Amino acid sequence: MENPQRLVTTSKGLFAIPHLPELLQAQLSYRHRRLLWVKQRQLSDVDAVVAWGKKPSALAAEHVAERLSVPLLRIEDAFLRSLALGMNDMPLGVVVDDKGIYYDATRPSRLEELIRKPLSGAQRARAEQLIVKWRELRLSKYNHCRDHNVDYGRPFILLVDQTFGDASIRYGQADSDAFDRMLTAARERYPRHLIVIKTHPDVIAGHKQGHFDAQQLSADPSVHLEGRAFHPPDVIAAADAVFCVTSQMGFEALLWQKPVYVFGAPFYAGWGLTHDMQELSPTLTNRRGPATLEQLAHAAFIDYARYWHPEQQRRCSVEELMDWLSQQREWRQQFPVTLLAERFPRWKRAYLRRYFAGSELRFLKRHAELPEDQPVVVWGRPGSANHIAVEDGFVRSVGLGADLVAPKSWVIDEIGMYYDATRPSKLERLLREAEFSEKELQRAAKIRARLVKEQVSKYNVGISQWRRPTGRQKVILVPGQVESDASITYGSPYLRTNYALLKAVRERCPDDYIVYKPHPDVVAGLRTKDSQHAEQLTFCDDVVLHENMASLLTKVDEVHTLTSLTGFEALLRGVPVTCYGQPFYSGWGLTTDIYPNERRQVARQLDELVAATLIRYPRYLSENSNTLTTIEQALNEIADLRERQSHDAQATWMVKIKRVLLRLKRF
Repeated sequence: MENPQRLVTTSKGLFAIPHLPELLQAQLSYRHRRLLWVKQRQLSDVDAVVAWGKKPSALAAEHVAERLSVPLLRIEDAFLRSLALGMNDMPLGVVVDDKGIYYDATRPSRLEELIRKPLSGAQRARAEQLIVKWRELRLSKYNHCRDHNVDYGRPFILLVDQTFGDASIRYGQADSDAFDRMLTAARERYPRHLIVIKTHPDVIAGHKQGHFDAQQLSADPSVHLEGRAFHPPDVIAAADAVFCVTSQMGFEALLWQKPVYVFGAPFYAGWGLTHDMQELSPTLTNRRGPATLEQLAHAAFIDYARYWHPEQQRRCSVEELMDWLSQQREWRQQFPVTLLAERFPRWKRAYLRRYFAGSELRFLKRHAELPEDQPVVVWGRPGSANHIAVEDGFVRSVGLGADLVAPKSWVIDEIGMYYDATRPSKLERLLREAEFSEKELQRAAKIRARLVKEQVSKYNVGISQWRRPTGRQKVILVPGQVESDASITYGSPYLRTNYALLKAVRERCPDDYIVYKPHPDVVAGLRTKDSQHAEQLTFCDDVVLHENMASLLTKVDEVHTLTSLTGFEALLRGVPVTCYGQPFYSGWGLTTDIYPNERRQVARQLDELVAATLIRYPRYLSENSNTLTTIEQALNEIADLRERQSHDAQATWMVKIKRVLLRLKRF
C-alpha cells in the first residue's frame, strides 16, 4: 500500500501527534467534520480520511470518508510502541490499515493480508533475527517498567486479565464469559501449576474493574493475583504456558516460544500457532490459515508498522527502535527506584529528573538535614558514603553553565567525584580496574577524532582570532580557573590560585612564551575575579579572553594547569600537559605530574582514558527526545545548535540580557 499524498482528519488528538505526517509520508491537515461537509468541493484532492482505530471519534471520520468518496485509513499504536505509557509518551510506532484494523476480527484487515504473504529467504532470516533480538533485549509494547526476578516458588502458568470494556474483547469475538472459561481450562490442563493472573494495578487498587473476582480468588492457594507493574517479559519468560483472551501478551508469548491458549480471536489466532480454545467464525477461518511465526512477526513488526527515531528525528527500522529502547531501559535501571535529593535550584530540577530517568526523585525541604541512612542526590560536593554527587560533564553545552544554559551532559558519582583527588571516585575506579573491549576503544578513538575535527570543548563558546607569535620556539597555555572552584579545593593540594600557578610555570619555563586564558565565567562577570589578577599578569606574555578553547589548543605547544579540564582537552589533541594539581586525567602515564597522586600510578592508553571519561562515566541528554542518549548523539545536537546560533544574532543578545539579570539577582 502506497501512502496517499494528502490526508485529512477530523480528530484534534490525532492531528496533534508529533511527526505523524512524516510517519505517514503525507501531508496531514485537520478539519472539523461539519466544515468538511460544507466545503466538500474545496477538498476534491483529498486522498483519504484518517481516524484513530475504532474509537467513537472514528465514526465521524467514517461518515466524512463516505461523503467524500475517499478511503478511510485507521491508525493505531504499533506492537512496539514506546518507552513509557501512552498517556506519558508519544507513539514511536504506529500501524496504518486501509482495510480495517488488526484487533477487529469481524472484518478483514491489512495485517491479515500481510501475514498470508510468503516470505523470501532474506525476509525469513530477518524475521528470525528479529524474534531472537526481541527476546534478548526483553522488549514489550511499553518498556518503562524495571526488570524483576520473578519467582513464585513453584512452576506456574500465566493468565492475562484485561480491563472491563476493553474494545479488543468485543471486536475480538469474545465476552466476559471468556475469562471464566479461560480459568476453568487452565485448572484442567495444568492442575499442579500455580495460576498467576496478571491484572492491571488499577484493578487491584479498585480504580478499574477486571474480569475476575479478586476477593474470591485471594483465598484460593492455587491462584496468585499479580497486580504489580511488571515488565511483561519477566513473567512470560518464566511461565510454562500463557492463557489470554485478546491481549497482546499472547503474541509476545509466541515470540518467547511459549504454548499460548486463546479464548478470543486476536490477530495472532487462527494461524496454527496458538491453541484456539473457542470456535472461530467461518468467515474468519476462511480469511486466515496456516502461517509461520516468522510470517506473523514480519507482518506485524515490519510490513504493517512505521517507526520514528526520537533522537535522530526520522523514520527508522524496527531494529533501530529496538536498540534505542533497550539502551533506555538499561540506563533507567542504574539507580534505586526512589531517591531523595537536596533542594536544587528550580531550573535544575527538571533536568535532574531527566538525568535520573527511571527513578523517582523526592526533593527535601529547605534547610532540611540530609539523612545518613539512605542515598541522597547532592550537587557537586563529595560527602558521605550515601551521597550521589552530580556535576557538569566534560562536554557540557553550547554556552556557560553560569548562564543557566541547558546541560548536555552531567556526571553522577556514587563513590566520590572526579575532581576530588583526596579519595577515589567512580571515574578513578574505572581507570584503575575496568577492562575495555577493542570495540569500545575503537569507538573512543572515533569520538576523540571527532572532538578534534569539530573543535568541541566543554562550553563551545568563543572566537578563533588569536595568532601564535612568530619566532617563539615554545608557546605554553595556562588556563585560568575559578579559584573558589571545588576542583582546586579538592584536587590541588599545594597550589591554590592562578597567581601561584603562573608563578610556578614561569619559574619552570623562564624563557618560554606563556599565554594566560582566564576562566570564561570570570570573563563574563558571572564568577569572582582572581585574588591577585593584576600581579599574576607579570608572569605571562599574553592574555586571551574570548578565544575558543578548542581552537586555541591547536596553536600552542604545551598546557600547564592546576586541574582544568583544558588539560584533558589538550591530551585529546596530542598536546603535552603538565599538571601542578591532581586532576582526574593525571596519574595514568599521560601527563607530567609535578605532585603525583600515589593512589593511581596505573598506565593507561589515551583511548582508555577517553572511553572511561566520555563514554562510561557521564550521562548525556538529548534535546530532541528529552531522554538519555549517547555522546555521539549529543555531539550531533551540539553541532546543530552551534550552526543555528552562528546565524542567530538574537541568541547573543538574549545571553547578554540574562547575564545582567543574574548579576542583579546576586546583589
